[in-house]
Amino acid sequence: MTQIQQSAPQRPAQVPVLWTAAHGPHHPAAVRLFARCLLRVRAFARELALADHAGSGGY
Repeated sequence: MTQIQQSAPQRPAQVPVLWTAAHGPHHPAAVRLFARCLLRVRAFARELALADHAGSGGY
């Protein structure tokens, strides 16, 4: 007999606080600019980490 596995309950997608600070209209412009820079650094670090494990070279 095959056994059917139940999937984990789905959680709603959460918006990171940094993204909210970067794109929220209620934050000062300097805070939004700094948060956007941090998001870019975070995305670059993630891509760099993923490229380190890629077999095709990456960066």
